[in-house]
Amino acid sequence: MTLYTRFAAHLDAALDDLTLAGTLPGGLDRKNVTVEPPRDASHGDLATNAAMVLAKPAGTNPRALAEALSAELRKLPEVAEVTVAGPGFINLRLTDDTWRDELATILRDADAYGRSAAGEGTSVNVEYVSANPTGPMHMGHCRGAVVGDALASLLEFAGHRVTREYYVNDAGGQVDVLARSAHLRYREALGEAIGAIPEGLYPGDYLVPVGQALAEEFGDCFVAAPEEEWLSLFRTRTVAAMMGMIREDLALLGIHHDLFASEAELQAAGKPAAAEAELRARGLVYDGVLDAPKGEVPDDWEPVELPLFRSTAFGDDQDRPIKKSNGQWTYFGADLAYHYQKAQGSDQLIDIWGADHAGTVKRIMAAVAALTDGKTRFDVKLVQMVRLLRGGEPVKMSKRAGNFVTLADVVREVGKDVVRFTMLTRRADAQMDFDFAKVVEASKDNPVFYVQYAHARIASLGRRAEAAGIAIDAGVPDLSRLDTEELELVKFAAQFPRTVETAAAAREPHRIAFYLYDLAAAFHALWNVGNDRPDRRFLQEDDHAVSAARLFLANAVAQIIRNGLGIMGVEAVSEMK
Repeated sequence: MTLYTRFAAHLDAALDDLTLAGTLPGGLDRKNVTVEPPRDASHGDLATNAAMVLAKPAGTNPRALAEALSAELRKLPEVAEVTVAGPGFINLRLTDDTWRDELATILRDADAYGRSAAGEGTSVNVEYVSANPTGPMHMGHCRGAVVGDALASLLEFAGHRVTREYYVNDAGGQVDVLARSAHLRYREALGEAIGAIPEGLYPGDYLVPVGQALAEEFGDCFVAAPEEEWLSLFRTRTVAAMMGMIREDLALLGIHHDLFASEAELQAAGKPAAAEAELRARGLVYDGVLDAPKGEVPDDWEPVELPLFRSTAFGDDQDRPIKKSNGQWTYFGADLAYHYQKAQGSDQLIDIWGADHAGTVKRIMAAVAALTDGKTRFDVKLVQMVRLLRGGEPVKMSKRAGNFVTLADVVREVGKDVVRFTMLTRRADAQMDFDFAKVVEASKDNPVFYVQYAHARIASLGRRAEAAGIAIDAGVPDLSRLDTEELELVKFAAQFPRTVETAAAAREPHRIAFYLYDLAAAFHALWNVGNDRPDRRFLQEDDHAVSAARLFLANAVAQIIRNGLGIMGVEAVSEMK
């Protein structure tokens, strides 16, 4: 139980007492009552809107209810002061001992500090990356990969059971193009001069070893063979090779999925047909004709009867076809079946998509709502592209990849931790610049460095204390030696569990990065006071008790940094190199 949930329980008990006393009627809905830090720290340590929320349904005045509730809260031994502000907001100031106890809790709980049961074991399927298996990972995939992986870790930390899933799009026309591209490299491996890669095929050199492997396995038997004899075989082999490459690229980022779901296998198993039958039985799929395209109608356009999903019944602007006129499944039809399959195994679904898929959000959310009778929570997080720069100038494309910068090249240049942290320094739906020079810069303006530097500074304190002969006993020191300024840092550190819960509820892992930066800034500010005032330094050779208390505080901050970085998939460093 966090400090905030503990005081929420205290508040519930106080409201119960007022109900028993007849001050409040029974049965009031308290779901919108909150306990949180006040917007202005000068107002206190905690604030609640209870009186504002409950006064109207209770038929009373908010200010009067706030005064009655304040009288109950003043009875708590952890509360030093309760004030009523404005029309009925209640602010609480806690005792210094309450914050000292919370500081001890941080280091007692260690890696578990901030972990929550808020998820109540709810199962969540997080699908992310899901790039077409047509080449190595590029930086267009990187941000979604990091956001998805960090979100999965955040949800686990907040008490959910998480499945990390990758959807392999191996059933569309792009994998036939991939197979033809591999066939060209196969012929090249057997000595044929292929010249320039024809337009429409994948040009990257990454297919050269695939062609060599195919040549070693099959010799020249498919060089002049008609396409129908080798296309399916080459498609299977090449997709497998590409997925092996993709797994290796993701591993460089520390990303490993629990499940790889194949679109081809989904269709072969008849899942789209099963989803269609289910929806037809509910009257949600019907045979109809789409309206003509808006604007100038193409000469070859003809009205064709197609199976349509009633997505307009769920907020979409038009009903959507699930099959093409040739009988093949549309992307939407295949996606509908895939999400139906996922929903059968999870309580909640989250998709991490590129912003270019924004137009399909409404229809797939409508489909999931229809297939699950609205019982499955489904979120789509859109991730904006990343613009790569070097010293402010756009980065040139990679010849090996064909037309993009590979994820592997970026990770090898600046490191996994820099890439992962940087990808979480802005909201996923906000544009981002990734400048190779700035992300490795040793300055306050670089969040990666600033947070890591705070942890490294704290690690250095232990080494310096030992070198100076400052004896620090194990256990909890005399924390009464911490003054008001130092307890302010404790208060900020104690917000970590609440940050985890609110970030998980909002599905926004970037909130962890923002919090860690602010925590690091608060620590650095306290450290820097000692530059001008030696008595404010963390280590005092002539006062081991103060040194022990301040080092205990610093170690608690380091513990929270480690816990937060762990959620982000970033390692905490003990020394800056």
